[in-house]
Amino acid sequence: MKITLIRKDEEQGTETLSLCDTDAFFEKIKTEPQTAHVSGLREVLPRLEGSSARYTHIDKLPRVYPAVEYTRKQKGEKRMKHYNGLVQLEVNRLADLYEVEYVKRQVEQLPQTFAAFCGSSGRSVKIWVRFARPDGSLPTTGQEALLFHANAYRLAVTCYQPMLPFGITLKEPDLMQSCRMTVDEQPYYNPAAVPFCIEQPLALPDEETFRQRKQSSESAPERMKPGCKSMQTFALMYQSARKRALAEMENWKSDDGLEPLLPHLIEQCFKAGIPEEEAVRRTLMHYFHETDTETIRMTFGNGYREMKGFGEKGGLSKEQEATFLLEEFLKRRYEFRFNTVLDEVEYRQRDSIHFYFKPMEKRIRNSIALCALKEGLQVWDRDIDRFLSSDFVPLYNPVEEYLCDLPRWDGTDRIRALARLVPCDNPHWEELFYRWFLGMVAHWRGMDRQHGNSTSPLLVGAQGFRKSTYCRILLPPELRFGYADSLDFSSKQEAERALGRFFLINLDEFDQITVNQQGFLKHLLQKPVANLRKPYGTSVRELRRYASFIGTSNQKDLLTDPTGSRRFICIEVTAPIDTNVTIDYRQLYAQAMQLLYKNERYWLNDENEEVLRKNNTEFEQISPLEQLFKCHFSSATIEKKAEWLTAMEIFNDLQKHTREKLSINKINWFGRILRKLDIPQKASSKGTLYHVVKLE
Repeated sequence: MKITLIRKDEEQGTETLSLCDTDAFFEKIKTEPQTAHVSGLREVLPRLEGSSARYTHIDKLPRVYPAVEYTRKQKGEKRMKHYNGLVQLEVNRLADLYEVEYVKRQVEQLPQTFAAFCGSSGRSVKIWVRFARPDGSLPTTGQEALLFHANAYRLAVTCYQPMLPFGITLKEPDLMQSCRMTVDEQPYYNPAAVPFCIEQPLALPDEETFRQRKQSSESAPERMKPGCKSMQTFALMYQSARKRALAEMENWKSDDGLEPLLPHLIEQCFKAGIPEEEAVRRTLMHYFHETDTETIRMTFGNGYREMKGFGEKGGLSKEQEATFLLEEFLKRRYEFRFNTVLDEVEYRQRDSIHFYFKPMEKRIRNSIALCALKEGLQVWDRDIDRFLSSDFVPLYNPVEEYLCDLPRWDGTDRIRALARLVPCDNPHWEELFYRWFLGMVAHWRGMDRQHGNSTSPLLVGAQGFRKSTYCRILLPPELRFGYADSLDFSSKQEAERALGRFFLINLDEFDQITVNQQGFLKHLLQKPVANLRKPYGTSVRELRRYASFIGTSNQKDLLTDPTGSRRFICIEVTAPIDTNVTIDYRQLYAQAMQLLYKNERYWLNDENEEVLRKNNTEFEQISPLEQLFKCHFSSATIEKKAEWLTAMEIFNDLQKHTREKLSINKINWFGRILRKLDIPQKASSKGTLYHVVKLE
């Protein structure tokens, strides 16, 4: 495996890129060159903290990029040649080499640790963790690698942080994560590390979801049942006791050893009510370089047996205790989640007949407050509102939860079978519906944030053909709350808000949409996101789009845009649609997810759009002005009789053949009609000229 080393010379403005095999790299950092730039950095770094000064020879230490093997393009730009699947974690601000070695020993225990070594500052540890797909492969494109790396970084932090008493420095996951060249006489290096296996993700990781929070909180301490303190509470109590002990020993330093501090620490832990074994365990964790663990354990045991008044002082303040009691009550009695689609908190009671989540209304909030008061908690309504409006309530995205919980696809093509339920004479319908359906699911997953699902099927047929019912059954029952059969065009803001509120919008009675509204509809169809201000909000935020569109109509002359209608898949339904069928929704959407995972095309290509243009001509509405033009003009076929006229000249001639007053404001629109009819045209000083023949 090769990693990338890049050295920048700020004075010269140059950048040197080189590759290094990992075996050679770890041999290289075991000994320092005669220049001793790393030692110089470690010596001056404490004096540079808090100032804007920098180490003079810092440019001599190249940056090491473990994730990617880069090469140069002809123009000097970097290009990813190979993704290594290595994620770098950093534990910074360590006190000394004891802590550095402790971190290295801890991470060695996991077989996924590829390497762990001391950073160039001498007070940090860089951890390289290996990842791969389930089949052992790695992403090959930059976009795939970025998504894979971001999700891998999140998993690595989750797995390694519980092993360490020091916090992992969280950084934005990036393929360009790097560290300076360093020196470590005894780095940990395991080229045969077993990789963590994760599926190729389709989107960047988001905040912790309801599913993840629920799966990670099924232990009794996390649920905080009555009489059971949580591990988080113990940690806070211990830190408070340790803080008071250090305050009593003002002049104590770590070099003095633990023995002078230990009696004060034992007393504070005892008064705070921390169990003896818990206090011992946390002391050993914080002062791990004190190797005489038996002495520490015996000292705690003797101190706990001598003292009286266990837990009388309490380890938490009144505010902290009230907060923990409220959190314990809410988590014990209820489950909460924040629905990111509906933008509201939902709840259900634990251990009751209430199996489904319901919206948190004002009545429910008041009921919860009264129940808390009955249990003796001194809380106000605002305390409960503060909890429900915090990140203590996990995020819940219903569409992503549904799609991520699907089984493996069994190989049966159910998408085209769903299209075949619609009786029609269009041979392209199945293929067009197939692409549209994949596009709908792809945009639910957020695979393309640059474009919206701009294509919309239009089912045209007589009344009673169950067109609207068919549109409704496209969604599984779990997601039908995200179905709408109308759109309020009178409020553009509400119409745009619907893009993030609904999964499928049925434009029922499409022929009732006016010409002006169709223009705004085309804008909505192609809009990837909506930038809106929430009600009573102060800032504009980006609203993720989920909505795809479908439409129905009883009339055939639907399309009014003279520039074309490639965004609509118009299908004439020839008989009633059979909607009394059993649809295996989980397999239907599992097929879509599997195909998207294999990079199946979910958009219409040029060939599909050309088919649409031809098929949609019979659904285009011919305006009276266009009909009048066809009665008195035709496109030039014989040069002798043809004339080159402007749109205004043709317009004035048509005015002579009708009693109705033609509006001059429609000249631009009339020009679009002429272009739609493929009238030959050319530019001139008078404007665009059209080659037409007057009919006698």
